[in-house]
Amino acid sequence: MDNYSQTIINAVDAVKSAVVKIDRIASKNNKSISEGSGSGFLISSDGFLFTNSHVVNKARAIKVALHDGTVCSAELVGEDTMTDLAILKISANEFVPALLGDSDELQVGQLVIAIGNPLGFQHTVTSGIVSALGRTMQSFKGNMMDCMIQTDAALNPGNSGGPLVNAMGAVVGVNTAMINGAQGLCFAVSINTAKEIAAQLMRFGKVKRAFLGFQMQQIELVPKLRSVAEVSNHSALFITKVEENSPAEKAGILSGDILYSFNGQLIETADQLFKLLNTGKIGMFQYVGVIRNNLKKEFRITPTERLAA
Repeated sequence: MDNYSQTIINAVDAVKSAVVKIDRIASKNNKSISEGSGSGFLISSDGFLFTNSHVVNKARAIKVALHDGTVCSAELVGEDTMTDLAILKISANEFVPALLGDSDELQVGQLVIAIGNPLGFQHTVTSGIVSALGRTMQSFKGNMMDCMIQTDAALNPGNSGGPLVNAMGAVVGVNTAMINGAQGLCFAVSINTAKEIAAQLMRFGKVKRAFLGFQMQQIELVPKLRSVAEVSNHSALFITKVEENSPAEKAGILSGDILYSFNGQLIETADQLFKLLNTGKIGMFQYVGVIRNNLKKEFRITPTERLAA
């Protein structure tokens, strides 16, 4: 068998037992019926699992079908519509959870594999590459979602909440969206951001974060720019749009700026910035370093609390 096929087979084997089908259950004529389905994956041996918020949002009851065919009820631990993530809990033991990778190590062009239940077809596998990193896109609630991985691994309705894995079978993203009418434009929440969200949902049942107010994309800094601007970053965040009346606009940050530091700490990925935007930053002066016209500039910014649309 060719090496490419064997790589995908090995990656799928490593994670497939952790992938589940999720059904929203409703009652009709005294019968339980599914009113929608999605995907998810186990992240702990005691039954915690990831899915998308839009898969389980306002569900009256939730059923989870495991890889071996077992069906069990699930409890919603917490959800965050801002990142379209949710944590469920099923009551059973000795699960084999998925291995969670490090999305900071991803590179554009890298092989990735999506596993889920598109259109109800369980455990469907698609593959592609990472098309872009650190994207910002609009969620199902109208919020702007940061730290998104863009891929051309095909997603369809029902893939939502399933894992995006690398060649080793480690989860690098949570599949969340496709763009209708587009070819090969699919998105996943990076797993490093998802880990931060999960920690808050499992502890508090909700998420609070600081808001700056710009859309961005992770880019590689060419050696010439690094030399001229005198920065050591290999990558940074290109600001594609600054929202009106946002902390970023008030601070003087512009579209086209390249964010390379936050409070003196070098920033190379969207995940790194997201991790620093904790509740302790809300309402407090912070310092953002950008490259503009090949020159370094620093702006003082006061993050606000990010609220759902």
